[in-house]
Amino acid sequence: MAQAQKSLVLVGGGHSHVYVLDSFIKEPVPGVALTLLVRDVMTPYSGMLPGFIAGHYSVEQCHIDLAPMAAEAGARLIHDEADGIDLVAGQVRRRNGAAIPFDSLSLDIGSTPNLKHVPGAAEFATPVKPVSNLRTRWTAVLERAQNSSGPLRFVTVGGGAAGVEVTLAMRHRLRGLARARGLDPDRYSFTVVTSGEILQDHNASVRRRFRRVLAERGVAFFEHDRVAKVEDGAVVCASGRRHVYDELIWVTEAGGAPWLAETGLALDAAGFIIVDACLRSISDKRIFAAGDVASNRDYPRPKAGVFAVRQGPPLAENLHRLLRGEEPVPFEPQQEFLSLISTGDKYAVASRGRWAAEGRLAWWLKDQIDRRWMAQWQEPSAPIDLIVS
Repeated sequence: MAQAQKSLVLVGGGHSHVYVLDSFIKEPVPGVALTLLVRDVMTPYSGMLPGFIAGHYSVEQCHIDLAPMAAEAGARLIHDEADGIDLVAGQVRRRNGAAIPFDSLSLDIGSTPNLKHVPGAAEFATPVKPVSNLRTRWTAVLERAQNSSGPLRFVTVGGGAAGVEVTLAMRHRLRGLARARGLDPDRYSFTVVTSGEILQDHNASVRRRFRRVLAERGVAFFEHDRVAKVEDGAVVCASGRRHVYDELIWVTEAGGAPWLAETGLALDAAGFIIVDACLRSISDKRIFAAGDVASNRDYPRPKAGVFAVRQGPPLAENLHRLLRGEEPVPFEPQQEFLSLISTGDKYAVASRGRWAAEGRLAWWLKDQIDRRWMAQWQEPSAPIDLIVS
């Protein structure tokens, strides 16, 4: 009689799961049926998103095609989205109503924009996440800008690294297009509104540098200005100030996917899955999580792509250990990391701890790091025949 297979299901195509797929390519596990369930077969690398918006990278350069990786790993690839987990039955529910059975499960689905707490935000704003939606919207914005000779006003809600980077990237791209058409680049205006400080999770030198950069480039920014509601064409703040817009980008802190609240898994206040130092759910030993969807109880860290990348190898190792019947091992993420925040053009601000510097060398370093990381995953060798829709 054939030995029954164990079923490992990977939900989401985030940075950590790229490493897991690679680990199964390099070290297949006998008797394991591997399934990858993803909303986006072409998964974006978040570090290169601002560069894509600014026009420095093509879609292909900043996205990983998961289909050939899944094929080479021997995984069944399902192009759909999860919207529930039945822990008792051991099943992941798909958006189309079908279910996928699992013996063990790993989630790397990122975060979900939290728009419901601000009236009108869900109706009028374009959230940065999911990136695939932003990419589609940005393409439409570019077409609108190309076909219009009038002014366009951009407002970004959220003054963290992502909000500032995306705003400066849009400014760089649109002003370049205007100059190429012989139009006044000042026809585009940009505003950043944030409830706290600009780059408040970074050191004082970084904040000071970006306040200067924004001012030099004519980007208006309003700190400690909480958005109370969003209207069609205007952001209304608690202070009474109104910011008129033609395009509204939403880059505030996100939360876990709403359906996670119905799974019975232990979640934190923002709806993220609480994991231990092994990246395993504290409430179900069959389930692991990494990237933004995970909230590490033992080593709390900010939501940053660098941690999703660093979690990849230990997640892969612990999933292999689980499948071999061994105990997972803890992973302690670093407390400080090199941050490289671009300014739209090929210039960036670098920081680590209390140290900060800026210049074209910082951009070159960021570009080299991003390109080298992407190059690992962009050379498929297996046939692609495993997609199930």
